[in-house]
Amino acid sequence: MIDSIFPPGTPVRVQQTIHRMGKPLLVECVGVVEAWEALPTGSWYAHGRNDRLWLNRLRLRKADGERTLLVVDDATSIARIEPTGTT
Repeated sequence: MIDSIFPPGTPVRVQQTIHRMGKPLLVECVGVVEAWEALPTGSWYAHGRNDRLWLNRLRLRKADGERTLLVVDDATSIARIEPTGTT
């Protein structure tokens, strides 16, 4: 499981491609792993647990203290990085 590869406290770089106005855009987020969570969406899904669609989410703490919650899918790239004094 990916949460054992990148446990809490691991500094990581996460890259995701989003599509904006029909064009792909590479987005990068750097921070320290705080937690991995599987959380339900508000959408109904016939074969999901409790009839909900569950998504894997990664909670990061950025160098400036901001916390962010990312939805992780098969197209998400996560790489361990060397810790710095600010990360």
